[in-house]
Amino acid sequence: MTNGRDHRIDFFRGLALIFIFWDHVPENPFAQLTLRNFGFSDAAEVFVFLAGYAAVLAYGKVAQRDGYVVACIRILRRTWVLYVAHIFLLTLLMGIVFVANNHVDTRDMVREMGLEYFVSNPQQALADELLLRFKPNLTDPLPLYILLMGTLPLVLPIMLRNAAVAVGLSIALYMMVPLFGWNLRAYEGGGYWYFNPVAWQLIFVLGGAFAMYTQRPSPPALQPRPLWRQPLFLIAGVYLLIAGTITFLWKFPAIHDALLPKAFTDLIYPISKTDLSPLRLLHFVALVYVVAKALPSSQAWLNNWPAQQTCRMGRYSLEVFCLGVLLAPLADGVNALAGDVWQMRVITAWVGLGLMLLLSNWLELNKRLGTPKVPQVAGV
Repeated sequence: MTNGRDHRIDFFRGLALIFIFWDHVPENPFAQLTLRNFGFSDAAEVFVFLAGYAAVLAYGKVAQRDGYVVACIRILRRTWVLYVAHIFLLTLLMGIVFVANNHVDTRDMVREMGLEYFVSNPQQALADELLLRFKPNLTDPLPLYILLMGTLPLVLPIMLRNAAVAVGLSIALYMMVPLFGWNLRAYEGGGYWYFNPVAWQLIFVLGGAFAMYTQRPSPPALQPRPLWRQPLFLIAGVYLLIAGTITFLWKFPAIHDALLPKAFTDLIYPISKTDLSPLRLLHFVALVYVVAKALPSSQAWLNNWPAQQTCRMGRYSLEVFCLGVLLAPLADGVNALAGDVWQMRVITAWVGLGLMLLLSNWLELNKRLGTPKVPQVAGV
């Protein structure tokens, strides 16, 4: 594996964090611009895919340099950090929701956030929280991330030896969902995990396999064929176009039902997010392929202030994600107190984004201040 940070990965991870925050705020006008409006998949797939990419890239280098045992120790240490962040996040989130609910009369924020179980049975809810079984709304991606990182020591040696075998085993596990309905139970009466880890592990593994692919030595440069002459790119592009059209028609049910035959809709629906429907998975794979092919190989397009700030958020994805989860109910509460007027929705969307940018810049500054300077020795 080669060294060096790919800032394009940071950019897309930061963009996913922005989309996740905007999607989490009810009736946010900027949520109409997020990925979920243009196809079957959304920012959740981007977040999990890039988490797999970054994890395999980072700990693969550690395994090759310092050995598998050291890599496992660092993976488990990172998993523990994620677990502690999850518990701390839930504590803050419940405090924010309960306080906000006392001031908002137009909606029941406790119910909207899925906290009724905690209100009715706090002792068991706390135990289920520690076991990752109780996950209020908006917090589901983090337990999934914890579980996937905790199982990475099992995947990493296979990935380093043969990424194709790792992907094949992951696909076999994914098939257990449509064949046998595998999923993990949530708390008593709470059904199953919203992000089924048996299915979503495939996105994580695909991210790791993509990281291995990008780190291979490049073959001698050949004159690439234009994209419009590459059949696989055209097929992927057509599928994205069809999926985007169907997704757009969801906003107009009457037109959707008139244009799409019932036999066709019965065939494709439901497009499950929980179980990562094959159509959803295929859409994301096509999206990754098209973006990877169309994206410039150089990083010159990142040399502007908005792109650099987005990269910075992606660099501190855990902290920014947690802040976004806390800001979403706050923004919803402020919008409700202001009468849900569109002007306030615009303001809270931009203020939340500004706070996420502020946090990432503060973390970057804190990191620089904590890095010891290497003394320069004058040449003789």
